[in-house]
Amino acid sequence: MRLPRLRTLFVVPVTLALLGAALLSSAVLAQGEEMKVTMVNANGNEIGEVRMSETRFGTVDVEGRVRGLEPGFHGFHVHAVGECEAPDFMSAKGHVGETEGENHSGHTGDMSSLLVKRNGTATLRVTTDRFDLDDLRDDDGSAVMVHAGADNFANIPERYAPGGPDEDTLETGDSGGRVACGEIDAG
Repeated sequence: MRLPRLRTLFVVPVTLALLGAALLSSAVLAQGEEMKVTMVNANGNEIGEVRMSETRFGTVDVEGRVRGLEPGFHGFHVHAVGECEAPDFMSAKGHVGETEGENHSGHTGDMSSLLVKRNGTATLRVTTDRFDLDDLRDDDGSAVMVHAGADNFANIPERYAPGGPDEDTLETGDSGGRVACGEIDAG
């Protein structure tokens, strides 16, 4: 009796079954709705894009690729209004889900920081369950925003601020001005 042949016959179907399951799983994940957001700087120049897609798990995959930014950490959020009027993008208002009394990092639109490399490029991929794509396409749309500085997520240790974080930190995470914006149109 030749056992190696039996093992080969058994391994091949199992390997093919696993490969088929992985491909099917990828296809199911890719079937969700997707949106592409073009990012522009204060001069109106396109500097990258953010893609968002819904998964079968009820989450949204967010993948951003940008260039032409200062190296370092930058706040990366979704803002409440789908308007990117240069030069300061203040037309996008505050973060999605910003409610009275709720501190920064608890807002629906707060996401992980964007780390820009020395060459001015950055890639970020994050998965969130804080919103779905329909939430972002409400009556006035939304905007993806990159800020000038690092986001501290309203986390200031008492040794630095014995009275607690100031109002700006609690509301915005001290991430500074807005350097790139991408409009999400109303649905």
